[in-house]
Amino acid sequence: MNEIFDSGPVRQHRDRAARLIESVRPVLDDLSARLLDRLDDMQRSFDIALDLGGRGSVAPMLQARGMTVISADVSPQMAGQAGGSPVCVGAETLPFGEQKFDLVVASFSLHWINDLPGALIQLRRALKPGGLFLASLPVLGTLGRLADALLAAEDALTGAVSPRISPFPDLRDCAGLLQRAGFAVPVADVEDILLLYANPLALLHDLRAAGETNAVIARRKTIPHRGMFPAALAALPQKDGRCEVLLRMAIMTGWG
Repeated sequence: MNEIFDSGPVRQHRDRAARLIESVRPVLDDLSARLLDRLDDMQRSFDIALDLGGRGSVAPMLQARGMTVISADVSPQMAGQAGGSPVCVGAETLPFGEQKFDLVVASFSLHWINDLPGALIQLRRALKPGGLFLASLPVLGTLGRLADALLAAEDALTGAVSPRISPFPDLRDCAGLLQRAGFAVPVADVEDILLLYANPLALLHDLRAAGETNAVIARRKTIPHRGMFPAALAALPQKDGRCEVLLRMAIMTGWG
């Protein structure tokens, strides 16, 4: 398997984000609520749930629905404040065994995993028969304008480029991943969410506070040219005097 992400920095970024996460709580809560709205369409109830990487937004919403929640994260600090019973896990190895949970929820926590098919197989095995897997992750198109602007600015200033934004899967791949992992009735659809920033620099601060700083192995590890970020942010599209940022949120469902 060719590794794309550096698991050490992924964990470090989430450790740091544990101290900053409340500054982006409204955004995370909104994204989690959009995901968990799918539970309202289900005809069955869920008693024991796994919250994988919910960053303190998912577990309280599940508990409000009467569920017992285990909160797992690659960061022990983030797991400790996620809201459920905390468990620290490896990015590629999930220590839950088989048929433990009625519901598994992964809200924006799968896109830094190198072996995503393997992780999905482990999560499917952790479901009880008839259990539900519910996940969201960013797909192709997310931060697309920012990625293009960063590449153009870095090339103009230095004559060389390096990846600054994580590669995202295509929406059409998501249902296939679920099917490959053995989920029944796999479904993937998308919501396009437009975020507006009066100060585009706040976008970078929010990504840092959410634990979404670049952890691509091929990233350049030297300090970037001081003009790169201002030039890239100035090139982003504007709406009503605010910077536009697109988040394409895939919602994936599958049954054990």
